[in-house]
Amino acid sequence: MSFHPDQIRSQYPALQNGVAWLDGAAGTQVPTSVIEAIAGAYRHGIGNTGGAFPASHYSEQIQWGAREAVADLVGGVAEGVFFAQSATTITYHISRTLAQGWVAGDEVIVSRLDHDSNVRPWIHAAESAGATVRWAEIDLETGDLPADQYKELVNGRTKVIAVTAASNVLGTKPDISRIAEIAHSAGALIYVDGVHATPHFPIDIDAMSADFYVTSAYKWQGPHIAALAADPKLLQSLTPRKLASSTPDSPNKYELGTPPFADLAGVSAAVDHMAGLVAGTGTRRERITTSMTAVAAYQKALAGHMLDSLRAMPKVHVFGKLKDKTPTAYFTVAGYEPLQVAQKLSEGGVNVWNGHNYAWEVTAALGIRDKGSAVRAGLSLYNNEDDVERLLKIVSAL
Repeated sequence: MSFHPDQIRSQYPALQNGVAWLDGAAGTQVPTSVIEAIAGAYRHGIGNTGGAFPASHYSEQIQWGAREAVADLVGGVAEGVFFAQSATTITYHISRTLAQGWVAGDEVIVSRLDHDSNVRPWIHAAESAGATVRWAEIDLETGDLPADQYKELVNGRTKVIAVTAASNVLGTKPDISRIAEIAHSAGALIYVDGVHATPHFPIDIDAMSADFYVTSAYKWQGPHIAALAADPKLLQSLTPRKLASSTPDSPNKYELGTPPFADLAGVSAAVDHMAGLVAGTGTRRERITTSMTAVAAYQKALAGHMLDSLRAMPKVHVFGKLKDKTPTAYFTVAGYEPLQVAQKLSEGGVNVWNGHNYAWEVTAALGIRDKGSAVRAGLSLYNNEDDVERLLKIVSAL
């Protein structure tokens, strides 16, 4: 089943302003169904959970509905899903929780490829426990993160491997299942940052063998909230720091304070939107897989054109040479600072990001972090050929 964004662009109010929104790697626009779901929850009336009155019960339904939706999106189970403000918040929470069981000499492995939200929390947790941090390195020419290097990094003291399912600047998609196999052979856990990966291809955390998988709804047409999916038994076995008065049961014990129930209604609507991108039958999980397979094929073709065209421009340097990557271009233009390029594109009605984009280690390794880093153009499922052509026309004229 094929997908083309013109089938759904009219559902996005923000797209009607005529701008080419190529800033999706930092956050996407939302369809009317998500906006209405959030507004509808407020119109209906919501209350905190645990009460004896209907508004409280309604909020409980929203909360569990959102957990079921995220579980369908990533291949998990609702009892293993919890929400927080951001992926950074979640990763700090889990890293601190796990670190309670670490001792001096234990080890944690992070990668140079990752967004800093999947690096700094682990470094800080290791420091608090006296544990050692080890680094997986990238191939600077290709942007690859070779999986077999983990065989040399992992040992009997390894507690956690933290790694991204896709780089938010280079688009690299590491071999997570292979890295997980290496981790599990040594009794270590693997924590996967799926923030950039989830909007671009079907996710199956069981196939990945991910112990923890974090994702942010605002990267896949939802509200600004993040979720973590894990085995419910694993979550229940851990003891996060929380209020004494709060429940000891998972997944609720990980949600510190009252969640934004209306936004959770938007999460469910966003997942339903993704499930309906192409015609399909079966369960919501099956329809999501069908839709995202079609989206991945469409984005691969459109991004291939964008990347090939940029690479053909004499003044443009595109970082990373991998073919199998997310639809993300990270590039510089000779004679221009990245901010200047972004400003020129903005003047022409094209939204892109510039700078390190929190890829703190990647940009340092590439030697560009202190030079303004680069420009990032990232495709979302609503971008079309016209958006890309407008980008290419402006860049080629610089």
